[in-house]
Amino acid sequence: MSSGGRGGTRDRYETRPPSAADATGRPGLETAGGGLLDPQGRRLLVAADSDSYVKWGAALASTLPPAWEVRLVVIASPVRPSPRQLADALAGTAFTTDDTLVRHLDDLDAELDAFDPHAVLLSLRGPFVRVVAPRLNARPNRPVLLSGFPGLTVPAVPKAVIYREQTDLVVLHSRREVRDFDANAWALGIDRMFGLATLPFLETSETRWSSSPRSARTETPVPAPGARDGLRPPRPVEGDIVFAAQAKVPAERADRVKLLAALAELARRRPEHRVVVKVRGRAGEAQTHAEEHDYADLLADLDRVPANLVVEDGPMAAHLARAAALVTVSSTAALEAIALDLPVLLVDDFGVSPAMINTVFEGAGLFGSTTDLVAGRFRHADAAWLADNYFHEPDAADWLRRLTALVEAREIIALPPLERRYDLAGGALRAAFERRRMLGEHDRTLAGALAWGVGVPVRGLVRRVRRVQRLLRRSGAGAGTGAGAADAAAQAGTGAFVPRAPAASVASPAGNSTRAFGARRPADVDEHVGAGRG
Repeated sequence: MSSGGRGGTRDRYETRPPSAADATGRPGLETAGGGLLDPQGRRLLVAADSDSYVKWGAALASTLPPAWEVRLVVIASPVRPSPRQLADALAGTAFTTDDTLVRHLDDLDAELDAFDPHAVLLSLRGPFVRVVAPRLNARPNRPVLLSGFPGLTVPAVPKAVIYREQTDLVVLHSRREVRDFDANAWALGIDRMFGLATLPFLETSETRWSSSPRSARTETPVPAPGARDGLRPPRPVEGDIVFAAQAKVPAERADRVKLLAALAELARRRPEHRVVVKVRGRAGEAQTHAEEHDYADLLADLDRVPANLVVEDGPMAAHLARAAALVTVSSTAALEAIALDLPVLLVDDFGVSPAMINTVFEGAGLFGSTTDLVAGRFRHADAAWLADNYFHEPDAADWLRRLTALVEAREIIALPPLERRYDLAGGALRAAFERRRMLGEHDRTLAGALAWGVGVPVRGLVRRVRRVQRLLRRSGAGAGTGAGAADAAAQAGTGAFVPRAPAASVASPAGNSTRAFGARRPADVDEHVGAGRG
């Protein structure tokens, strides 16, 4: 994969106007679709927003063949990662902070004109995909549009499909995810293509990237999980025990203090180990998911903090490289630890449910209590579970073949625009509200300000109505399943209502166009992913 960055030493993690330097002089033949068939390779633009999605998009693009030229763009938004978070997100990928551009959404078209990509990976939160995808679908000879998720997406939810209905290919990471998402798409009447990839964090664990430019990368193979052939350096007996914190689970302060207390007791019993609470961000830094109770602050709630219990940030891969074991409630870091043959413990004191984002691990043999944690009883995953969940054979991955087929089809005839079929009520006002909700202060439009002024009060009214309806259902036939549990990933902390889509059992989208602007259903959840590895 060749470098898509421009030369020079200027810090690219600064917002600056796009350049048209690449817009002319590129060799190639004009295709029937009006684009250029470049004999020197393909071009992919990665558009990302939060730290988790930057990490996933960069890691996935790093697995492309060398002939692909890739450019990474962060769209300015309230969840834009800090320079430190960006460096952590890019660690272990083929990108550096100097490769990374920051663009306002309104400047994205100029970047596309300059780079002329064959495909665009929308490495964005679901509601942001819904904002950006229509712009790209409206372009002449539009590029192939990809999207996906930065972590665990089981159980699959209908809303995650609906948010991505205007993309050509959705990249998933296990056979189980593909089955579940395909079933949701069929039930919704959405004809969407799903591609299977190895979770790129696991691929970057198996392939050590040098710090040299992407065009001069080197690879060192590392054994698959369970291998003990001596290629992997032995881990020190006194390695760290790493707790991979998750911003969303457990959500309650008391539950987090309980976890910290167990980790503290483990640290007292194992003074030869550091017990590291690995957090995603520091105070004041944005994250994909808002975190109400910071673990560093909660240490003050403990009676006594042992010296070997510490809170640290930084790339998860660096922490796992010196780890002896990993513990979490739910995190993609568990998969990374499995890939490195580390023992793992998934704490189930708070339940196994969609709300805890941990049902995907049922059958893996990794669950245990805080009592097990204090005793140091870690586990290795069941082989049958591994085959169906994230550790399929490399030959089973088909996302790149599907992407290549789409790109080749585009070179024959221009791809038609993909129409939005769900959540149509509200029209232009709704679209303006969705844009404002994603961009925050980076939204420059008067329509966004107007939609926000109308939408936020309506949200409060809708919530009150929904609350009354739920109480009436409970007092009546006891209906109301609470199936959604967690709210949409991009809603956390926004203080804005989000119109909801019908449940997966509704096969036709036609009736949804009359849904009231601002309607909500607890079962309609976007990707409640572990959202990255830390």
